Amino acid sequence: MKYAVVVEWADGNYSAYSPDVAGCMATGDTIEETKRNFAEALEFHLAGLRADGEPVPEPSSDVDFIEIAA
Repeated sequence: MKYAVVVEWADGNYSAYSPDVAGCMATGDTIEETKRNFAEALEFHLAGLRADGEPVPEPSSDVDFIEIAA
């Protein structure tokens, strides 16, 4: 499965979340570290949902960029 991830600067470090997976987030000192941490957190989160018999959310977000003149 392929989930969209949003990485944001969070006043001292980066944070990441997926709009498709409520309650799962991670932080890191760099964007790359944050993405790695989020991948681990997401795997752990989804494993927990499966273990609890909860449905695993399907990836549904579509990500794109829109360019505007400054």
